[in-house]
Amino acid sequence: MTGKVDQALSYEQARDELIEVVRRLEAGGTTLEESLALWERGEELAKVCRRWLEGARARLDAALAEEEAEEEADAE
Repeated sequence: MTGKVDQALSYEQARDELIEVVRRLEAGGTTLEESLALWERGEELAKVCRRWLEGARARLDAALAEEEAEEEADAE
């Protein structure tokens, strides 16, 4: 479950930390326990990013639907 601190992360902060996690995993040299902790953190950060992107998509869809409704009303 994502913590309250993660919920306060901006998309950019979560994305940047996720990039760092992936870089560290790809570089290797970590213990199995460290690798698992990094992977788990990466999963949580990916969820934060996904929520931001889903929210942005919902806002865009709502704005487009509103614009379409206004255009239809103007056409009548």
